[in-house]
Amino acid sequence: MKVYISVDIEGVAGICDWKETELGDSSYAPFQIQMTKETASCIEGLKAAGVEEIYVRDAHDSARNLILSELPKGIKIIRGWENHPCDMLAGLDESFDACLFIGYHSPARSKENPLSHTMNLGHNHLLLNGKPMSEFHINAYYANSLNVPVIMVSGDRGLCDLVKQENQEILTVSTKEGLHGAVISKHPDDVCEEIKAATIEAVNKLKKESNNKPKFFLSLEKPVEAEIFFRKTKQAHLASFYPGTRIVKDDIVAYTGKDIWDVLTFLLFTDK
Repeated sequence: MKVYISVDIEGVAGICDWKETELGDSSYAPFQIQMTKETASCIEGLKAAGVEEIYVRDAHDSARNLILSELPKGIKIIRGWENHPCDMLAGLDESFDACLFIGYHSPARSKENPLSHTMNLGHNHLLLNGKPMSEFHINAYYANSLNVPVIMVSGDRGLCDLVKQENQEILTVSTKEGLHGAVISKHPDDVCEEIKAATIEAVNKLKKESNNKPKFFLSLEKPVEAEIFFRKTKQAHLASFYPGTRIVKDDIVAYTGKDIWDVLTFLLFTDK
């Protein structure tokens, strides 16, 4: 099997402040280590389940967060930004059997994680077909368009609840729960153990459903109506020049794409 892991940081155990996410800040190192440990636990689970080829995508901020020497050997690691419409899944293609998301987080405007956002901090929130989007949704839609299922997600409890609302087949590991500006977190080592166990279970479940990958897919009606609610009106004004984009209100733009790729390309050039 060939499997892809996409790793973020805002959903790892314990993290609760933006400074803890920033490369170079004095409070960053413990959560860089936890991000690496949770990723390593996922890799260990994949290897235990018999997965032979593993790609790991460092998908947070600088894309230079994971401590490579602390990850198990025999994997490939993707660092830096490709400038691709779905860059958190850079290098993903139809040859992969599955995706797993580690350290993911609740969508923008959510109280379930004090670090909630969707894609960046330049807008209030993003809707597709009228529904608020998380980065899990966006990336899962893209993976599914390549016939690659997302089989396991770890992150805050709010996100895990959203994942289960979308598809009960996807396994989840809750790392913490939001308390508005605070979090109640599981012990970091407990989270790592749960991630390894859930990864093994998810792979075994996929093997049983190998002829029915869409069982793990999310539903997305086409065409896809995207709306971005920007924090500043000048951002909406700039985005409105992308071909086919419509101004809904001074701070809101909309775009209708034929599929998720079309919408992701729109977001690449307007979500600033």
